[in-house]
Amino acid sequence: MTQEELKLLEELELVRKKNFLACEAVAGYLNEFPTLVTRDIMKEIGAQLDRDEERAFAIFLANALSDDEEIIKILEKDFFRKSIKKLNAEDYKSDPYYKNIKIPTKKLKSWSLGYQSYKPYEGFIYKDITVEKDYLEIPQIGFFSETFSFPTVFENGVEWMAIKPNEIETMKPHIQKMVGDVCVFGLGMGYFAYMASQRELVSSVTIVERDENVIKLFEKNILPQFPSKHKITIVKSDAFEFVIKNKNSEKFSHAFVDLWHDAGDGLPLYVRMKMLEHEFPKTRFSYWIEDSILSLARWKIFGDSYKQIKEGKLDVSYKELLYSISNEGIKSKIKQLLAK
Repeated sequence: MTQEELKLLEELELVRKKNFLACEAVAGYLNEFPTLVTRDIMKEIGAQLDRDEERAFAIFLANALSDDEEIIKILEKDFFRKSIKKLNAEDYKSDPYYKNIKIPTKKLKSWSLGYQSYKPYEGFIYKDITVEKDYLEIPQIGFFSETFSFPTVFENGVEWMAIKPNEIETMKPHIQKMVGDVCVFGLGMGYFAYMASQRELVSSVTIVERDENVIKLFEKNILPQFPSKHKITIVKSDAFEFVIKNKNSEKFSHAFVDLWHDAGDGLPLYVRMKMLEHEFPKTRFSYWIEDSILSLARWKIFGDSYKQIKEGKLDVSYKELLYSISNEGIKSKIKQLLAK
């Protein structure tokens, strides 16, 4: 690399460090004290700062997460000003699934159906990260000003999947692409299948789910409420085995893959399915929270490359490096990611 390229490399390393700083701070906040901000606090800081609720929330949160003035400035200016959003509960309560599907409190072995709630001003990730041109990654934090309840499926009392703003927002762009015969890998509470089956352009929805108890809970308590349940077929199978067994199938025009709880456990599963896409040559694949998953891969690739460049073990141009961490470049390195 030239001296100018090495300077750009260090700037990108600074972006990486900022992303990790924000990710660590947000993870700590959401995992340890998501109810840190309350109605009373919002009233107090809003009056003191004369700010709207989103700006007041951003300023308070940045100051609550660090004592370091420089870190506070980075969190508030580079991330929280762009990420924190007050959501309208009615926008989600009017969602077709929320309006038409009633979830009973039921249990079958280790799985159960029920509800959880967000408290007023409780923070949560409401959609996938936003990646800016310089690769600064903005976590999208939302909150409601009122209590908001949402249906949940639990495994051994722990949330496995819930139909909350995050799921609605992250599935919406994929649902809008669905046409013809659709395959959905992962059942959950059937939100994606419900929304896809409601589309006139969708002829059928095949759901591939490996856990028979999840299937039984769904078939008994949720599926009968689907207006277009005649479009739904459920296949009990491991997702990867299903693809291999049905290789060269031309049945499905689209497939949606949702086999993970979050990006952390999603990367290896994402890579496995990407490696099998060629088995369904006529099918267009979509992946839940793909941007977050690609982010994990991006910084793994960059970290390895950065170390080798600094040690003089890798000779690449800055342009080549940028391609390697682009979404297109990452997908071209799927085999290497699987090996790691």
